[in-house]
Amino acid sequence: MVANLVVELAGKLSGKAMISADISEDDLKGAEIESIAARIRAHFGDSDLPRIVDRQLLREIKEGITLEKAPVEIEIKEPTDFKPLAKEIEPIFSTKSIAPEKTSATVGDFTDYFNDRFMRLREMIERGRSGISIISSIDRIAQYTEGRELSVVGMVYDKIITKKGNIMITMEDETGTVKVIFTKMEGKGAALFENARKIALDSVIAVKGKLSSPFIIANQLLWPDIPVKNKKLANEAVSIAFTSDVHVGSKLFLEKQFRRFLEWINGNIELNKNIAGSIKYLFVSGDLVDGIGVYPNQDKELTIPDIYEQYSFFFDLISNIPEYVHVFVLPGNHDAVQRAEPQPILTDDLIKDFRQSNIHMVSNPSYVTVHGIKVLTYHGTSLDSVIRNVPGCNSAKPETAMVEMLKMRHLSPVYGENPIVPTKKDEMAITEVPDILHMGHMHKNGYAEYHGTQVINSGTWQSRTIYQEKLGHFPTPALLPVYDAMKGNISSMDFNR
Repeated sequence: MVANLVVELAGKLSGKAMISADISEDDLKGAEIESIAARIRAHFGDSDLPRIVDRQLLREIKEGITLEKAPVEIEIKEPTDFKPLAKEIEPIFSTKSIAPEKTSATVGDFTDYFNDRFMRLREMIERGRSGISIISSIDRIAQYTEGRELSVVGMVYDKIITKKGNIMITMEDETGTVKVIFTKMEGKGAALFENARKIALDSVIAVKGKLSSPFIIANQLLWPDIPVKNKKLANEAVSIAFTSDVHVGSKLFLEKQFRRFLEWINGNIELNKNIAGSIKYLFVSGDLVDGIGVYPNQDKELTIPDIYEQYSFFFDLISNIPEYVHVFVLPGNHDAVQRAEPQPILTDDLIKDFRQSNIHMVSNPSYVTVHGIKVLTYHGTSLDSVIRNVPGCNSAKPETAMVEMLKMRHLSPVYGENPIVPTKKDEMAITEVPDILHMGHMHKNGYAEYHGTQVINSGTWQSRTIYQEKLGHFPTPALLPVYDAMKGNISSMDFNR
């Protein structure tokens, strides 16, 4: 009878290599077959030579895995002159992750999802616009006479530019549809037209205008939007650091710079030690590792071709964060959880035996409140679709798209370009107004303030990829934004030097 482990390895290789007859069950006992298969595939690459795995090659691969699993040694000294103030402050935080909800992804599930989205965002519009009388449903428009001014809420089903250069959208609710015209005008009307250009499909808006059957000629456009509020500040001198897109396992992972950051936060580098010592919280917003099979031929761009080893390396690195700094870790589109959002917390098979009291796993997205400041942290995969669909947004300034999300009160407003889970409750709606909105994904640092909410995109720890070169995109790696929660300002720490 053929050994089971040998058969399992052959199955993992899927014909990419032949296993020599001298390899036995004993040679594979206690080994992680998935890890060995990944190493074998990476070893042979695209070679046309005979691909035979003999006992010598197997032994070398197993030894390499053993060496890489050794703890990452980062010498963290105890500097005598480093007295971090954050260490003396008691942590005050709460997390609100999204529990995964089972769904069959049927037509009914998607109907329930969009109905919930519509009702939530409609309620936000009505609550924020108490001075405007909005009709209860689109089918009631038929009761109004020509020339009558009215206000209506709907989800954007279609958007076109007419022959005259006007913008025409089709809005819908559960009772029907209506077409709305935004005319291209000079002066005051120009601002309305420019705002209308930013309307994205599947967003929920309110329109005020005159009925000119079968159209409404718009004179006002309303978003769900977040209310204007005073900037929320902490009562204690603590700082919050934000990062994302570490991409451990990639050949382009800037390990030297990341280690420099670790040395700095431990007070071992003479660079703004007062800021390093004020950090009480750190958010790591997704793409912790580069992953496996995320895009074609990714295996050629990896230094660690095994997903479990990538996570082991990542956790070895962040275990060097001082124990008084509380770290909130969430997944992104490169991480080994479900691709569709919301994404659950990292699973136990990825975390394995890593446990540290100051490291907290949260979902993507999540609300985390620290010292009274509410942080909405989201990896930001949908930024791509917002940038493609909303004029004025671009990848060089990711904060522009983040502000539009706040206006639309949704983290993934454009359906179809970013996979979502069709749950009965739309968890991507921004139901709570954040004091800080944090994202990554774009590999570009960006900052803005909108209606009293601080907007932060935290860049990356990966150098420029071939894909980014083709797009003409220039990332800003190894820049760490640190937010002074008591003063409300941001310092950008540069670890490229």
